[in-house]
Amino acid sequence: MAQDAKWYVVHTYSGYENAVADTVMKAAENRGMTDLIQEVNIPLETVTELEDGVQKTFERKVFPGYVLVKMVMTDESWHLVRNVRGCTGFVGSGNKAIPLSDEEIASLGVEKRDFKVNFQIGSRIRVSDGPLEGFFGQVEEVDTDRKSVRVVVSMFGRETPVELDFDQIETVED
Repeated sequence: MAQDAKWYVVHTYSGYENAVADTVMKAAENRGMTDLIQEVNIPLETVTELEDGVQKTFERKVFPGYVLVKMVMTDESWHLVRNVRGCTGFVGSGNKAIPLSDEEIASLGVEKRDFKVNFQIGSRIRVSDGPLEGFFGQVEEVDTDRKSVRVVVSMFGRETPVELDFDQIETVED
């Protein structure tokens, strides 16, 4: 059943995001529903502000008032999440919750996808996605932490460095 789990967006009262997330997971554990409700996530971003000449770094909610829940949608799991104090409902049309698409999940960075890197500095590649699709280039730098690569692409007779994600390129055999 785990492969049927999808990410859903739950609307909460502002400031109740952490309480809703904790309560949903505790309720799922207490009722033996961890196979239906697998994960709860509150997207955060790291922000650095300069205040009185001092740099302060803190985490801020990307979507205040919303919590992401990875779950298998059944009547029982829907009721468990929906009846948590501070939760106002699922994002969707009417009473029907709509799951996030794979593209939305990837752009939010909620799930970490593993990439098998089959290229290195100096490898010849072809851009397989994005505005430069179909262009050929050579790998100049690989950043495994950010899952990106800097490639030198020849455009209009000029060598141009471009930063791309791992999933936007494929190696070319010479």
